[in-house]
Amino acid sequence: MKPTTDAVREVLREQVIDPELGINVVDLGLIYDVDISEGKISVDMTLTTPGCPLAGTLAAQVEQALRQAFEGYEVEVSLVWEPRWTPEMMSEEARRHFSGL
Repeated sequence: MKPTTDAVREVLREQVIDPELGINVVDLGLIYDVDISEGKISVDMTLTTPGCPLAGTLAAQVEQALRQAFEGYEVEVSLVWEPRWTPEMMSEEARRHFSGL
């Protein structure tokens, strides 16, 4: 499969779930940027807090999911802290999930 920004986001939506919150990283608003260039997929992502104990785990899951879905492509995942994550970055579906708790 040839990667597109939408395809990358869909793979991450289906395969990378924050284990503490039970919501995928896309709907949580943690995926900031996806760049696809010749043979390479670059993803800028953040976490809900800089001290998140899942920092290495979630980034590794993003990388693994993309490597499996788009074989032959180099994958680079960068953790970024600007802009700072806020709950407003979540999708409507994620907000509904939390409002129902």
